[in-house]
Amino acid sequence: MTLDPRTPVIVGVAQISQRPEDPADALEPVALMEQVLRQASAEDAGSHSLLAELGAIAVVQGAWSYSDPGRLLATAVGAEQARTILSRNGGNTPQSLVNHLAQRIQQGQLDSVAIVGAETIWSRRRQRKTDTVRPRTKQSEVEPDERFQTEIAMSTEFETSRGMQAPINFYPLFESAIRANNGETLAQHRTRLGQLWAGFNQVAVDNPYGWNRVPMTASEIVTPTRSNRMVGFPYTKAMNSNWDLDQAAGLVMCSVQTATAAGVERDRWVFPLAGTDAHDTYAVSERQNLYSSPAIGEAGRALADLSGTEPSQADHIDLYSCFPSAVQVGAAELGIELDRQLTVTGGLTFAGGPLNNYVSHSIATMVQVLRDDAGSVGLVTANGGYLTKHALGLYSTEPGPRGHCFADVQAAVDAYPITTVDPSYAGPATIEAYTVMHGRSSEGDGPIRALAALTTPTNRRTWASCSQDDTMAALLHEEGVGRSVDLDPAGSFTLR
Repeated sequence: MTLDPRTPVIVGVAQISQRPEDPADALEPVALMEQVLRQASAEDAGSHSLLAELGAIAVVQGAWSYSDPGRLLATAVGAEQARTILSRNGGNTPQSLVNHLAQRIQQGQLDSVAIVGAETIWSRRRQRKTDTVRPRTKQSEVEPDERFQTEIAMSTEFETSRGMQAPINFYPLFESAIRANNGETLAQHRTRLGQLWAGFNQVAVDNPYGWNRVPMTASEIVTPTRSNRMVGFPYTKAMNSNWDLDQAAGLVMCSVQTATAAGVERDRWVFPLAGTDAHDTYAVSERQNLYSSPAIGEAGRALADLSGTEPSQADHIDLYSCFPSAVQVGAAELGIELDRQLTVTGGLTFAGGPLNNYVSHSIATMVQVLRDDAGSVGLVTANGGYLTKHALGLYSTEPGPRGHCFADVQAAVDAYPITTVDPSYAGPATIEAYTVMHGRSSEGDGPIRALAALTTPTNRRTWASCSQDDTMAALLHEEGVGRSVDLDPAGSFTLR
């Protein structure tokens, strides 16, 4: 097969996890990014010339204050001519960047790009605790050449006013909707969640870049203890994404022509075959239900049409795994059975969830998995917001017949019906989904507030909360979905 010289190919990847005995010895994020790019090029791709010739450096937005880290990196690696790109927030962005930059390479707009990100939340927190002052690069008045995607508020004012304002609120609430839709009891559901997440833990234990490689049984994962407190029912800490870490990951992607000219050996090449992007309604309140994702479903069908490979037929899979509900929804929409291996890293709880950059790690890991299993196909999915923004990608060591294919399926997603929200409703209602939030040690580890999505008699959705001990206790021990409640004008509900 004769390859189009414009065909995009990933030629180098690298990852770093740093945890020095003295947090003061930790490298800052931009230094980690530089190190990981040098490793991706010189050590993994085997080329010292790739970085200096980069046409663009795309950085995944992180919890740091650099205004244009791509420019700092371009200067550091001698790629002064590189265009700098800085993403917006969202766990979907690494895969979306691959999707869009691969298209630019194929269309001749770029010859080579780097995608990179890093977080140092672990060392920064510990430096603060010990009053350690660590010099950091300051950059605040330089703008990147391009901002990738648009910043969108993930919560509406109404949702926020009723307590729905963070991932730890929304994802366990989605979980209750999944449980009810499956017809499971609380006990059955708890057992299944433990088994699902234990599978992720087993993969993380063998991941040399994983942050938490301590083996955990299914029972240990779902059982609340002092070190594994309940966060948002039914999720213990061991079922929440973990961003208290120092990690970096990056990749170098270029045209086949550039890879050949740089002397990159053919056994290092991994082709992005196809990619899709879409988003569900930005307002969770408007979604048709709280246990599915039309955007993932449409993106998966388009991915199959573009590549000729169904997502469920991929040999290796990494489903975005910030919380168990994200995995279950993704698997259901893509027709993937939950009893197969669903991650190559171990997921965001155990391998690590570095804010927006996890998928850079999953792509880097997938590249190596595919190199070790030549000819196989790998699926990577990415998710930003509250099951909101989605990007999918298929990869292989063998190129596709049409190079890299891409589709934005938003028009199809926007055709789905939405739910009407009633912010002013008070009166009888039915619990559609719920969670019970628990306090930290300083507040007490017990339940502090129940949060619920309610359905009104006219089939509209509203949000509510409750801090009554007897109500929270009931919701922790008996299925609450489908229960009748009374909602007062202030947004508090009581069980009937």
